[in-house]
Amino acid sequence: MNRIEGLIEQLCPDGVEYKELGECLIKSVGGGTPSKSNKDYWNGSIPWASVKDVMNTKFILTETEDYITELGLNNCPCNVIPQNEVIIATRINPGKAVLAGRDIAINQDLRGLYLKEILNKKYLIYFLKTLKIEGKGTTVKGISINELGKINIPVPPFPSQQEIVTILDKFAELEAELEAELEARRKQYDYYRNQLLNFEGKDVEWKTLGEIGELIRGNGLQKKDFTASGVGCIHYGQIYTYYGVYTSKTKSFISTELARKLQKVCTNDLIITNTSENIDDVCKTVAWLGNDPIVTGGHATILKHKENPKFLSYLTQTKMFYESKKKYATGTKVIDVSAKNLAKIVIPIPPLSEQEQIVGILDKFDALVNDLSVGLPAEIAARRKQYEYYRGKLLTFKEYNHEKAKRN
Repeated sequence: MNRIEGLIEQLCPDGVEYKELGECLIKSVGGGTPSKSNKDYWNGSIPWASVKDVMNTKFILTETEDYITELGLNNCPCNVIPQNEVIIATRINPGKAVLAGRDIAINQDLRGLYLKEILNKKYLIYFLKTLKIEGKGTTVKGISINELGKINIPVPPFPSQQEIVTILDKFAELEAELEAELEARRKQYDYYRNQLLNFEGKDVEWKTLGEIGELIRGNGLQKKDFTASGVGCIHYGQIYTYYGVYTSKTKSFISTELARKLQKVCTNDLIITNTSENIDDVCKTVAWLGNDPIVTGGHATILKHKENPKFLSYLTQTKMFYESKKKYATGTKVIDVSAKNLAKIVIPIPPLSEQEQIVGILDKFDALVNDLSVGLPAEIAARRKQYEYYRGKLLTFKEYNHEKAKRN
């Protein structure tokens, strides 16, 4: 920081000049989408980017979900952005920018930016990450070409921009290394979980979920019912996106009056999703370990039982359980496993002492790869917070004072 501050002070004693993005561009170009009905336009070798591709990319875009042919490229204005040029979203997630890692065609929600030599491309992308561009529109937010060109950019001398990029690159590399290690640990965790919970050929009881407890289908409960406080509740959609294997606290609450009408979840009960858009999330499970009863609603089933709740919840993440639930899944766009079919799924039930021993091992793995207060996720969160702090410091400048410069 001191080095950058010293460099800025030396080169820009009166502050840094801000310029509109449009002043920093040689040109910007838009894109388009070839006809979806013409198969000759698709499945070629030319990467074709949408906002989704940009949103799923941290910095350098190299692979896209869709590819087009030369014929598709020639039949619509989906310009190819050369490698190392900037691609920016103007709709859906306006302002999100990446660097093209290869020559990439773009659709109509993106633009390619060709910068003048006064602006470092990576510096621009880092700066845009500090902005929150709301955009205009009701269903889909967007910014016009004119609005894009009016974004104010601090433009310190080029050597300063390069120094800033070098520092921020190091933060990004460290975060990438930690995320790669976390991914490796998650694979290791999946492997050991499947090994520990594999009871094929072992002397252990096998029972259906209906035999080990009572399955109660939930009813009601919509997100619009949430209140600031009251009775704790778990909506089935939150089980996909928020909760892990178990929890003792709820993210949401509802009124006492509504809670009386919904199914109760007591300590050690499991909440199992019945519905999802994909086979992976259907039957996703969270064990309730809180002291007070809570409630759940439709598209979820409560399992009341006398086994170790964490053991059962971990078991629903295994390949064995995955293959079992597939047999009972129905639907195409929406996948469903009814409470009646859940009751038919057969699982191994070792003695409680063995269940507890397995849970003790898996809890350590789970904390390492999923707990935001400890392990790698905590370290990544800390590094990300540190990175965002320094990015903000590095990209905040005293604006150039033209009047003061004239007086001097």
